[in-house]
Order: sequence, then structure tokens, then C-alpha cells
Amino acid sequence: MHEETWRTMTPDYTEYQAILEQYDDLSPAVTGTLQDRLTDAVRRFTAVELQPRVLRITAPDNKVYRDYVIELIAAHAEHNGETPVIVAGENVSELSLFGAVYPPIEENHITKPQVKHGLVHQAHNGYLVLSVGAILANPSVWPRLKSILMNGSLEWQAASNKTLYPLPPAEQLNIKLVLIGDRFLMGELENAEPDISSGFTMYGEFEQDLMINEDNLPLYMAYLKSIIKKASLPELADIDALTMVLKTGARYAEDQVRVPLCPIWHQSLLCEAAIESHGQPITATHLKDSIAAREYRESYLPERAIEDIHHGQVVINCQGEEVGQVNGLTVVEVPGHPRAYGEPARISCVVHFGDGDISDVERKAELGGNIHAKGMMIMQAFLSTALDLDQPLPFSASIVFEQSYSEVDGDSASLAELCSLVSALAIQPINQQIAVTGAVDQFGRVQAVGGINEKIEGFYKVCAYRGLTGSQGVILPRTNLTNLCLNDEVLEAIKAGQFHLWTVESVDDALPLLTGKVFRSDEEEDNETLLARIADRIDAFHNGPHDNHFGLLSRLRHWFVQN
Repeated sequence: MHEETWRTMTPDYTEYQAILEQYDDLSPAVTGTLQDRLTDAVRRFTAVELQPRVLRITAPDNKVYRDYVIELIAAHAEHNGETPVIVAGENVSELSLFGAVYPPIEENHITKPQVKHGLVHQAHNGYLVLSVGAILANPSVWPRLKSILMNGSLEWQAASNKTLYPLPPAEQLNIKLVLIGDRFLMGELENAEPDISSGFTMYGEFEQDLMINEDNLPLYMAYLKSIIKKASLPELADIDALTMVLKTGARYAEDQVRVPLCPIWHQSLLCEAAIESHGQPITATHLKDSIAAREYRESYLPERAIEDIHHGQVVINCQGEEVGQVNGLTVVEVPGHPRAYGEPARISCVVHFGDGDISDVERKAELGGNIHAKGMMIMQAFLSTALDLDQPLPFSASIVFEQSYSEVDGDSASLAELCSLVSALAIQPINQQIAVTGAVDQFGRVQAVGGINEKIEGFYKVCAYRGLTGSQGVILPRTNLTNLCLNDEVLEAIKAGQFHLWTVESVDDALPLLTGKVFRSDEEEDNETLLARIADRIDAFHNGPHDNHFGLLSRLRHWFVQN
């Protein structure tokens, strides 16, 4: 176990100070910067003659990303300056895509067919950029489009079936297809068309984040400049503003050493900051004010949830000790709400004589997801191994998220659930001033979880409202340390020693912080460990109760077992 200092809880860019100072001297990046894999895919796709004829690009399907892909294709296509790049977008039909032949008309005693060309004709000897969603919405277009790509010809169809009239011969077309869609839509297309994942296509992807280092940080700053230039936004005023963009990006990416690459995210952040700056260069203060304004607009539900705790409608204790009860941390995602927020949840466990079954109430009530159920089973397997019993555990237990009325999923509460179970079995109280998050494996190692910043800040708000004691804090996995990017209020409390964060690597690290007793010891005669207390309780059941906490019913049960 290790208590972390506030410096580890926010990104630190001091080592890049000299690089950041070069920002004003950089030129805006060219299209394709920081997208080496996508750039390589486009370069190769534009260079090949025969196959593949289709380039699949996994990216959000909107105009910003389509324009980016078009610029990238134009920059790498080998042409004489007239290679067309035609965008079909999301709304296409067979008529708009392939055209049609209308009934002929007579001009100067000559009968001529009326031929209306489609987008594929405009893309002849060039590229057609099409949304994956458009194909899924109009699956009938795919067989004809595939025929053009494979055979190089388009059979004309009549615009109306009411009359018969001659059709022109098949038209020879040479096009390459670029499909853009998110990962979910791309998967749907693969299910519908198995050939789409074969050698018939090439794959590319717009990467959504970047791990920064000394080599690529200048490229990221140039990329940021290109976004500002294309959107006609005010420039960043100084290094402090640039650092604030980096920190905000790290928070969004949930990683201290990463930044997002999404152009829409950057545009949204800087456009709102430009409102604060009134069109003048954007400072760090403008960015902070715009972020605070956004949080205020989105704060109704999070504040309403915290108020329920403050008013006692949802029971969360931030002081004292309780047996079998622990403050877990959750992230709440509400449909229609723009962001997830953290909220503490009381996890409780009660133990009674039984057949060793550990009941997951959420699962039995059909409120627990599959991942949550998996975490519970892993937790049970670890405890059974740690106890090393030669017969079934003579106790049954029931674990539940108290006052939870919606589905619970994920394994991030498995450490908290394990701690509540051990506390109930050992009859050892848990410090309610400390909240817990983390997943456990079958060997007791604590593993990383998501939404760590929101979870910590949610518990801090409850503690701060009731008054910080100086002993409150959160236990989290050590592997989550690089994901920390806490807000200024929590950082100031940690600096002042009023709130704490402890990182742990195993269950053995977490339980002493919560209970004041170690989980297990290498010394066989150590009777003060939690495992020893549980073993004594089991022995008392099998060999006769001697402690006061065994009541009349337990004595009767023991008598029936013995006889």
C-alpha cells in the first residue's frame, strides 16, 4: 500500500517545457500528421492498380472526418490533376448512385434514350467516398456496386417498369470505393458481406488518441494549429493555455500521457473558450471558465444524486466503522445525459450459517450484468483458495448494492465486495471514511478500472459537504495511477492533507487500510489476521461455540450437526 502525493494525480508537462515554447514558431500540420497507419493505407490504396478496390476506414461518419479523408486521398493519388473524388455521404439511393434510363424522346426525327448518370459515373477513374450506414440503410445498392468494383461495368436499368424501351449497352467504369463508418457499423457490414473483410478490401483507421513524447509533441502542436486554422478560431495566447489544452485532453483520454486526436473534440473545446475570450487569443483562464460553464450546464443530475445522499435518502456513511459494509464507487451513465458522473454506493454483506453459498443479490434480482457476475465468481474463488478449506464453508453470505434500483455491471466493485465479505466473516469492522474501487483476479491482485476520476470526485463531494476529517480518502488500483487527472478542488484538499489516495496492488494491501488488521501472515501462530479470525469462527462451528457472538440458534444448529 502507498499513499500518493498530489503531484502524481495530475499530468506534469515540465519536462516538455522547452518543446512547448516552440509552439508559436510551428506551422500548421499537413493532412495525415499523427495518422501514420491511415496515411500508409491511403498511400498504398491510391498506388495499386487492380486489387484491392475498396478501402475501409474506421472513423466517426460525419463531414469533418469525410473531408479529412478526401484531403488525404487527394494528397496521395497519382493523377494528372483531374482525378475525381466524389462524396456520396449518408443519404443515397439506387437512382442517385447508379443513374437510370428514362423513356426515349424524339428530337429531329431521331429517337434518343434519356440517360441520367449517377455518382458512380462522376467517380469514373477516381474514388467514391461512401458511408457504411448508407449501404446498411439501402442494402439493395451493394450487389450492383460490388459488380462495378469486380467487373468494371454497370448494367443500365430502366427508370420505370411501366413501359418497355431499349437500354444502352453496359457502361465501363473504373472506380475505387472508400467506405467510412464507426466500428459498430463496420462490424454490421462484415456480417452482411463476408467478402468485405477479405483481400477484396484494404483497412485503415483514424486513431483517436496519442501517447505523447518528445518526438511527437511538436507534431501534436502543429496538428492543433491546423485545427485552429481550418476552423478560423482564435490562437492560443501562451504556454499556459497550451498546457491547459493538454491537461483537458488527458482528462478526456483518461491517461496522463495521452491526448485525444478527434478534431471535433478540439473544435468544441476551443469554440467554447472563444466565447469567453470574445474572439481574442485564448488563455488558460478562458479555457477553465468555458469548462466550468459546461460542467454547470451538465450538473443537474449529478448534484441531484448528491443531494439525496446529503438529505439521508440514500445512506452513505463517511465516518465511523461498520461490519460488513463498505463504500464502493460507481460511475453512473444516464441515457440522454452528456456525461457520466461518480457516485458512492454502500455495499453490504451479511453472513449466516449455510452451505457455503455466496449469494449475489443483484444477479438473482436480474439487476446484475454478466461482467458483474463474473467479478463475483472470481472474488469467491480467491477467498476459497485463501481459506484452504478441506470441507465446504459452513456459512452462507448475501452481498448487495444497497439502494440500487437499476442494473449494475462491471467488475470494478469486486474488491469492495470482497472486503465486505471478509469483514462479515471475520466480524471485523471497516473504516467508513475510506471508499474502495478496483477489480480483483483469482490470485488477489487488484486490477485497473474505468472512470477513476469521476469516482474519486463523487466520494469527495459527499465527504466535503459533511466536513472533511483529514482521514477520508479512496483506495484505488496502483495501475490506475496514470489515469488520474483530478479537478482543482480535490487536488487542493489532497495538498492540505484533508483527503487521501492510497494505491494498492493486492487484496493484502487494501484490507489493513480498511480494517486495521492484515489479511494473512507467513507466521502460522499469528492469530490476529483476518484469515485467522475466520478460521477460528469456522473451528468454533465445527468443534463447539465458545464465543459470545454465537447465539442460541447457532448452538442448536451445532448440536444438530454433531448428532
